[in-house]
Order: sequence, then structure tokens, then C-alpha cells
Amino acid sequence: MEISYLYISFLFLLASYLFTSHFRRKISNHPPTVFPSFPIIGHLYLLKPPLYRTLAKLSGKYGPILHLRFGSRRVIVVSSPSAVEECLTKNDIVFANRPRMLFGKIIGLNYTTLAWSPYGDNWRNLRRIASIEILSIHRLNEFHDIRVEEGRLMIRKLLSGSDPVNVKSAFYELTLNVMMRMISGKRYFSVEKLVEEGKEFREILNDTFMLVGASNIGDYLPILSWLGVNRLEKKLIALQERRDVFFQRLIDQLRKGNGNQAGNRRKTMIEVLLSLQESDPGYYTDAMIRNFVLVLLAGGTDTSSGTMEWTMSLLLNHPQVLEKAQNEIDRNVGKDRLVDESDMPNLPYLRCIINETLRLYPPGPILIPHESSDDCVVEGYNIPRGTMLLVNQWAIHHDPKLWNEPERFNPERFEGLEGTRDGFKLMPFGSGRRSCPGEGLAIRMLGETLGSIIQCFDWERMSEAMVDMSEGPGITLPKAEPLVAKCKPRLEMQNLLSQLM
Repeated sequence: MEISYLYISFLFLLASYLFTSHFRRKISNHPPTVFPSFPIIGHLYLLKPPLYRTLAKLSGKYGPILHLRFGSRRVIVVSSPSAVEECLTKNDIVFANRPRMLFGKIIGLNYTTLAWSPYGDNWRNLRRIASIEILSIHRLNEFHDIRVEEGRLMIRKLLSGSDPVNVKSAFYELTLNVMMRMISGKRYFSVEKLVEEGKEFREILNDTFMLVGASNIGDYLPILSWLGVNRLEKKLIALQERRDVFFQRLIDQLRKGNGNQAGNRRKTMIEVLLSLQESDPGYYTDAMIRNFVLVLLAGGTDTSSGTMEWTMSLLLNHPQVLEKAQNEIDRNVGKDRLVDESDMPNLPYLRCIINETLRLYPPGPILIPHESSDDCVVEGYNIPRGTMLLVNQWAIHHDPKLWNEPERFNPERFEGLEGTRDGFKLMPFGSGRRSCPGEGLAIRMLGETLGSIIQCFDWERMSEAMVDMSEGPGITLPKAEPLVAKCKPRLEMQNLLSQLM
């Protein structure tokens, strides 16, 4: 009898809570939500990997702006161009903050790095450094020869290597070499072998992407962190210590003048920051420099190499598109020199291929979370201060209301589009104040690298079976199965390729 009474009381309290929550939402004019939202956990019970697909299904049912509760956090999910535009233009400053999460606390140096710093003087200064001192057109042009040299070294490796080719590994090593030479002047992945320091560096990067891609339930249920349940925090602290030691060693070497190659007057990114340190040592500390270049490295390696891998996977499954791209390069570049970044305006179909890949497989399917710093209105709904904003870019890119046959690989759909942005339908590098500052570098690397290997080689699948296009777990939308393919030099390019060996 007593058990039945307690059970009835529990059901009554739960029903009262759900009714009150629903009524309060109606009165507050919040966006549509999913019923029910349970005490403590909210809507966490709905979330299944991959998150971008789960949220896309919910948005398809309840609307393009959705109000959810992730434990103690209020969240809105937007998945329409109009809602995104309103968030990142009219309310751009309001949503320029980042939520305080475990990764920002540890990897983000207590929310002080470019990726995790709240909107304010520190973030504006970091963004200025990134845009003007490090990733400006002038700086990128200074590093042009590094990208050219690494591209040629990759071609030489493909020419002298064994068939089949691990395409994922080739692109990953290329991007790491380019980024680390720009950052520190060091090249860790040689044609012959991986140096010991390079092995340590790669392990650190692999652990970084693995841990940052892990979900931290303590961000949404703080009681678990208070009870000491969070094992991820210990792993992140250990990782950050390894990262600090490794990059402090690079800083010390460059400070002593041992990091640059002889006769090379171009400053590396670390050296640029060290020169700024001389005038303002209190702000440009070694810790700030370490974490600044780590943000650049994390944003410029896995994302670019992953996009290249997806592109080649799509081309192998659509050989007629690959042939059309080769013909365009032959007409506009010729067979006496390699594709260069300056050729991209004359290779519109290659740009269409890249845009279509970024649409189908955006390197950030859900943009890094934003958080509102004040009350605001989006699409007529009231959004309270402290609400986390998730922009489901993947859902927008796959919306049949926006794209004809959205699951089909069709580069021609982007003919006539300049750049990599199509309003708020396509914005693979984000938008507004928190958009990716490395967009210019990424587009240069994608165009030249893909152009050169399309120009120089004929590519085939390993068998008659189509390349597996399954998506793996991770924040940068990796392939589940790394791409392996056959490649052989094109007969038309034999004379030029013989000069590279």
C-alpha cells in the first residue's frame, strides 16, 4: 500500500513538472521543444551519435529552430539559413561568446585561447593577431614556397612509392608538414622516415583529436564532476602537460635562433609571436604563444586533410567528374608545369568539386558552440541569456528544401559561385565574428594539393566496389574507413614528372 502511494505521488510530481515546464515555455515564447523534457537530464536521453544526424531529424520534425535542455544547459539548435543569418548577423555580438566547458578550461587555458575565449578585449586581440600578423594574405604569400615544396615532395613520394596508396596518410602528413614548417620551421614527416620527435608530435595530435572528440557529460550534469566521476578531465590535464612540454621546447629553440634553416629570413609563426613578446612580455607569454599556435595547428590539419580525403573518395566513385577536372587543368594550366594556387581563378570546376565536398562532408558538421551573452530574439522567439547555440551546418547542407537531390554528388550545382560561400546555405568556415580565420590558408591548400594530384596521376578504386563513404566518429567528420587507392602517373605528364625525381 505504501509503495503504491509513493509511486502515485512520483507520477503526480512528474506530471506536474512536465505540465509546468510546458506552460512556462508557452508563456515565455521560447522556440518549439521536444516533449517530454525530464528533470535533471532534460533531453539528453534523445541524443545518439552522430549528433548532427540526430539533431537534423529532430529539427525536421519540430522545426528549424529548436529549444532543448542538455541537463542543466539551455540549448537552441538552428538548421535553416534564415535562422543562422539572424543569429550570426543581427545577433552576432550576442552570440559571440563560448559556453564554459571542460575543454575550454583545460585545453583552452582557462578560457583564454582564440577558440575558447569569451568575446571581449582578449579575444579581439587574439583575432587581430591571427588575421593580421599570422594568417593575412601577406603572411600566406610569404609561406607559399613551403606549400609548393611540400606538394612536390608528396608527388615524388607517390611516384616512388608502392601501390596501393594510403591516401589518408599522404594528405595528413602533407598538412602536418606545411603547418609545422609555418609554425616552427620544422618538417617532421620526411620522404624516407618519421623522425623521433615527429612520432611524439603525431601521438600528441592523435590524442588531442581523440579526447576533444569525446563527449563530456559533466558539462551538462555538473553533479557528476562534483562527485569526481569525470575521468576525462585527468586525461585532458595529462595531455595538456605533454603539449606544453613539446611546444615549449620549440619556443626555446627558436628563441635561441636554432629553429630556422640557414639563410631563411622569413619568420615562422612562433618567431612572429616572440617578436611581439619583446614589446609586451606580460601579454605575449610563452603559455599564450604555445596555446595560440596549438589552436592554429588543430584547426589547420585534420580539417584540411579530411576534406581532401573525402574529395578523392567522391572522385573515385565518380570517375567522369575526375576526368572533367583533369581536362580543365590540361586546358588552363597545361602539361609543362604543376598547378599553382594562382591558377584557381581559372579552374572553376575544381572549385565546384571542393564546394560540393564541403557541402556533403563539412569538416565542422556542427559549428563550435556559441553562447548568448544577453537576451535576444531569433525568428520571433525569445532566447534567454546564457543559451548555448548549436548551428547544425550538416542539416542545412542536406536539406531537400534548399538543395535539389542533396545526397547526390553534383559539383555542377555550384557553377557561377565565387568563393566558398553561398549565403547562409553554404558556409563551411562559419560566419560572423567567430568564423574560421584560417579559411584563406585552407582554400589555398585544398586547391593546389587536389589540383596537382589530379593533374599528375590517374586514380582508380581498389576494386569494382564503390569506395565506402561511411562517416566515422569525431568532431571533424572523418571517414570511417581510411581511403586506399591505386594511382599511376598520367602519360601526358611523364616529361614533367621525370624532372621531379
